[in-house]
Amino acid sequence: MQLGYTIVYVPDVAASLAFCERAFGLCCKFLHDSGTYGELDTGATTWSFAAHALGDLNFAGGHVHADTSAQPLGFEIALVTDDVPAAHARALDAGAREMAPPVSKPWGQIVSYVRCPDGVLVELCTPMGG
Repeated sequence: MQLGYTIVYVPDVAASLAFCERAFGLCCKFLHDSGTYGELDTGATTWSFAAHALGDLNFAGGHVHADTSAQPLGFEIALVTDDVPAAHARALDAGAREMAPPVSKPWGQIVSYVRCPDGVLVELCTPMGG
């Protein structure tokens, strides 16, 4: 097995893609003509977005909408960067909400957390062992 991709269900796929371009400097790799599915160019593993309506088709009981949840969901997307403070500031300038400012962890990483307008929790961190 290997991780193929991550799909996050969001209210507006194009808006989530555009936010990630502004906040994290990631490029849109694909946006379906319907606007219900899109992908970011994130390297070997794709970070994708799909419309809540598609999630509702997949799950008879529906799903938790991260954008309307008062607390972040129990998962995160981690983006690795050499400059966490600058990445954190860029994300906030683009409209992310600060969850935890950059801090040095005992194992040597610098880590911060932001929450995107679509509710996704993003960890910004330096490389492990770097």
